[in-house]
Amino acid sequence: MEAHICNIQKFSLHDGPGIRTVVFLKGCPLRCAWCANPESQEEGLGPSLRLGGFSLGGKAYAIGEVLAACLQDRDFYEESGGGVTLSGGEPLAQPEFCQALLRELKNRGIHTAVETTGYVPGGVLQGVSQDIDLFLYDMKHWDGRRHREGTGVGNRVILENMAWLVAQGKDVLPRIPVIPGYNDSLEDAAGFCARLREAGARRAQLLPFHQFGEKKYELLGKPYAMAGADALHEEGLEPYRQAFLARGIEAFF
Repeated sequence: MEAHICNIQKFSLHDGPGIRTVVFLKGCPLRCAWCANPESQEEGLGPSLRLGGFSLGGKAYAIGEVLAACLQDRDFYEESGGGVTLSGGEPLAQPEFCQALLRELKNRGIHTAVETTGYVPGGVLQGVSQDIDLFLYDMKHWDGRRHREGTGVGNRVILENMAWLVAQGKDVLPRIPVIPGYNDSLEDAAGFCARLREAGARRAQLLPFHQFGEKKYELLGKPYAMAGADALHEEGLEPYRQAFLARGIEAFF
């Protein structure tokens, strides 16, 4: 079994608890204007372009190769409470590979996390959920129309899947990329809180917009809709965070 992968990143500290290995899989059903990983959007392998440790075109990996790379740092996982995170793109766009890899990791007692858009068939999500310890669950917008404008898809399936996971007692961390002019108003904060409460969630991580992915668009020859937009910072978003806290949602950066 093989998967198309952009990168296997070691010693990550921002994609779940502890020291982690992050596997970036290709393929995503969304087309977010602010996407920091545009190389992961297409499912197939592209041109052989590199930026830092990332292969912008991707590479085919056998499951044994990925598993071996993850197991190299098992001692670090145990000492730090870390593990392995599957990211992308949308990692569950390659569901068979993900399920097989996650099961191998769980059989070895390794903590697993998935960074997901939530825009996957319910059956796929339910099938892999037993082997996932933590869902890092993106929420792009609370309003279905605006969600479609910014990502190309609606948010009904995303909200339904989140509610199912929460109802099953899964560890779900909703994460909101705060994008200037798109979902950064206090009215948007109130809308997010309403959707979170409907899904049974009581916390959310706020991810201020940054320009870290801009160079990738240039290398890939793709237009970048957010060119020139100012990055957002935690101190400037404190009123936004307070709007969540005032509505009973534990919001943090």
